Amino acid sequence: MVFSALADPTRRAILAMLLEDDMAVTDVAEPFEMSLAAISKHLGILSEAGLIAREKRGRVIWCKLEPDALRTASVWMQGFGQFEPVDLDAFERFLADEFNPIDEAGLATG
Repeated sequence: MVFSALADPTRRAILAMLLEDDMAVTDVAEPFEMSLAAISKHLGILSEAGLIAREKRGRVIWCKLEPDALRTASVWMQGFGQFEPVDLDAFERFLADEFNPIDEAGLATG
């Protein structure tokens, strides 16, 4: 579940934001051009994967990074020591290029 949650660039961006400090759901949603409901779905996936915790304080729901899940995934990946660290953004660009190649005129062919 951790790797599935990390596969999405929006969720990776949310985790990067939560590295700084705990945030209210509305503050998490602010920089994204999507609905609060869509952000809530992303937060639910991150929560189910154990990457964040959500806590209600008064009327506000706060999100907090849970580093143990990332640490466990990192330790598991280090077990494959012959591999270099994975740049997930570069991997995503590679997949986009493979499944949506650009022709010589600069137009997507897929």
